[in-house]
Amino acid sequence: MRIGEVAARAGVSVRALRYYEEQGLLVAERSPGGQRRYPPEAVERVRFIQNLYAAGLGSKAVLRILPCMEHGVLTDEMHERLLAERARVQAQLDELTATRDKLDHVIRVGQAHRTDPSTCAAAS
Repeated sequence: MRIGEVAARAGVSVRALRYYEEQGLLVAERSPGGQRRYPPEAVERVRFIQNLYAAGLGSKAVLRILPCMEHGVLTDEMHERLLAERARVQAQLDELTATRDKLDHVIRVGQAHRTDPSTCAAAS
């Protein structure tokens, strides 16, 4: 696949793909004309990289995790690192869930007092 097709399917910019290549996270072959060519599995890899970034991991951490995904080889050190990252992500999810639940409460209280705005502050 060409770079634009991978970008469109993965929902990222072409610039992001070039950055991933610079960081060693993604590899493309070059056509005789110099165009990047990616295998079909590059789309899923890019989505996985995006998820790791969204979870707060940096390029170096992502680079250390990707070999486990590719080769299924997990050293004790990598296992501990992955468990730590998972725990960190779970803590973020727990915080976000608590925030969502508080927002749900505020929405319910607000809906119950829509006709009388002065009671909204007292009900919280």
